[in-house]
Amino acid sequence: MSAGRVLLGVCGGIAAYKAASLASRLVQNGVQLDVILTDDAQRFIGAATFAALAQRAVWTSLWERSEAIPHIRLVRENDVLAIVPATANTIAKLAHGIADDLLTNAALAARIPIVIAPAMNTAMLEHPATVANLRALEARGVTIVAPESGFLAERETGAGRLADEPAIVAAIEATLARTRDLAGERVLITAGPTREAVDPVRFLSNASTGTMGIELAREALARGARVELVLGPTLVPPPAGADVVRVTTAAEMAAATLARAPRATIAIATAAVADWRPVTTSPTKVKKTDAIAAIALERTPDILAHLGANKNGTFLVGFAAETDAHEANAREKLVRKQLDAIAVNDVANEGGFGVGENALTVLWGSDGRRDLGRASKRALAARLWDTLVELRPARA
Repeated sequence: MSAGRVLLGVCGGIAAYKAASLASRLVQNGVQLDVILTDDAQRFIGAATFAALAQRAVWTSLWERSEAIPHIRLVRENDVLAIVPATANTIAKLAHGIADDLLTNAALAARIPIVIAPAMNTAMLEHPATVANLRALEARGVTIVAPESGFLAERETGAGRLADEPAIVAAIEATLARTRDLAGERVLITAGPTREAVDPVRFLSNASTGTMGIELAREALARGARVELVLGPTLVPPPAGADVVRVTTAAEMAAATLARAPRATIAIATAAVADWRPVTTSPTKVKKTDAIAAIALERTPDILAHLGANKNGTFLVGFAAETDAHEANAREKLVRKQLDAIAVNDVANEGGFGVGENALTVLWGSDGRRDLGRASKRALAARLWDTLVELRPARA
């Protein structure tokens, strides 16, 4: 395993003793380890065990060394938060944003990737609340190391046994690798709609919320990139850590994007830019009359085409929101706009706009294709970056 920093959270359950072996394995593999034990975890295993393994002080409370503000410090200093074992109670707290101890406060403050390995009785694991909570966490990008079936503490056999150590180590290893696979990259992302004013209260636009681009920015930051986000009008908050430029019109988005493009190593154009704008904009509200109004339109700047014609080494990715002939249209756009890759999705009936889930297919070259499936936009952002990291040229 590559060296990295892991914050290990241990919850109260019979499987807590296995976390000690995991800690030893991580340390042997070069990981610098910080450990948080919940109060219930300490009923099963002591802090001295982890202090000896990690060769670092173990954290057990928000109130010890409170001057260090541990719930913030620990997630800022580490690359990954791994919660092993994760009890049903802690999983529920994470899903609902409850922060009532050091571990859950740290998780709520975490902008680093989170890996959790659940362990509990089969009945608790299969309860609809636990199922829903795990789905909610996975939709937010949390990596779930699924429990196995086997002998349980209650002398029963069934699902809920903590995953084997190699599976947990592999999940942490993969997550650590992702935190560094965009290190040194300067990523430029456009996101959201643009608005082209008809008068002071009316405009031409579309249903885009910018969520996909925002999630791509969030994921890029988690992988170590420096991110510039040119963002159209949206109520969805951008990720902290991104350099955000707010724009409204296509002309403003073009100016902001083209000014930043020369220093980007990777550029992803997810924005749903209005293709037309009114030739003239009324300075006052146009009054309703019985006569049918006509609005003369003109084309807005083609930002993506300009980026393609002036790449200068930038790895350029476009998006194609299509209602029919999806892949054929996307491949034509890939070639015409000189893109390195394109992600295509079906927006018939506004599918993909403002919804929690989406489906993407990535195309590149003459016949490159990868179906990313249907998932939350946060999960799709991770899958898309996994693909782009493979496709981008190796950098010296």
